[in-house]
Amino acid sequence: MAVKLNNLTHLYSHSFDTVIDVRSPAEFAEDHLPGAINLPVLDNEERTRVGTIYVQESPFLARKLGAALVFRNAANHIENNLSHHEGGWRPLVYCRRGGQRSGSFTWMLQQIGWRAEVIEGGYRSYRRLVNAYLYHDPLPHQLVALDGYTGTAKTEILGQLQRRGVQVLDLEGLANHRGSLLGDMPGGQPGQKAFESALSAAFCALDASRPVVVEAESSKIGSLILPPSLWAALCAAPRVQITAPIAARTAYLVRAYDDILSDAKGLRDRLLPLRFHRGNEVVNGWLQLIEEGEKQELTRALMESHYDPSYLKSRRARDANVLAQVHLTTLDDPGLADAAARIETLLTQL
Repeated sequence: MAVKLNNLTHLYSHSFDTVIDVRSPAEFAEDHLPGAINLPVLDNEERTRVGTIYVQESPFLARKLGAALVFRNAANHIENNLSHHEGGWRPLVYCRRGGQRSGSFTWMLQQIGWRAEVIEGGYRSYRRLVNAYLYHDPLPHQLVALDGYTGTAKTEILGQLQRRGVQVLDLEGLANHRGSLLGDMPGGQPGQKAFESALSAAFCALDASRPVVVEAESSKIGSLILPPSLWAALCAAPRVQITAPIAARTAYLVRAYDDILSDAKGLRDRLLPLRFHRGNEVVNGWLQLIEEGEKQELTRALMESHYDPSYLKSRRARDANVLAQVHLTTLDDPGLADAAARIETLLTQL
């Protein structure tokens, strides 16, 4: 029997033992249901080969070859990847459109005696739900945004809040990016679709009756775009303004961005395009500090000449509702814990 997808929250809280994506590794890498494992019944090369024969020669020949490859690969998965499962195992299987690949694999699993089911419409059905959730329907959650200049340790405060039991959503963590010009993280960013899958899953796991604290972001985090429903909710969210002296912010950023600051060539490459925005004299000053290895001075100069002016410009363009200001004299663990405690108290008053 095919499982019809009508609601993302119900899908993410499914009762199946395993979710199996039988699409090719390339399809799986682009995006997949959270928690799914990839057992491709056609690998990348085989899928291309079958598709080429379908278009250039004959649909019949393509189906015949595809069937042979699918059953051969499925048999290998059953013998090697799935042999440890007992008779009561209950997997949920999907492919791109819920057609031949997932149907054939599910049939084989059922013949063994496993309680396998297939997703009606496959991955496409899932993507329609994600698209509706993030692009059309208003988010049901009340967001509260942590706002403040670069270097006010907002991401660390989110972590402190989460440890205190406050609902948070780490957008930069999901995007694998620190949300600034120098924000690249090891491993690179996920694709847009994978980012949206992670977003929708994270939101569906949260209690919509309680506030959700997020970091105030621009409409993009690195190369990833915040979907319209999230962006609208973030723009409307009340703000908690985090402030700290520039000396404390500088010390924090030198620690947090040491990997970037230690890569002189990469840092130069990142800053050179800013000549157009900040002028040759300012950028040349930054490059000289890189050459001299002056991480502290460079970080402060970047905040004073680039990050802070950009933040002020964006703040003036948006009429945000500021709930409160939380001033930190230090950005060490005790200071961040104190900030989290004050914000938690503030949230109880909403």
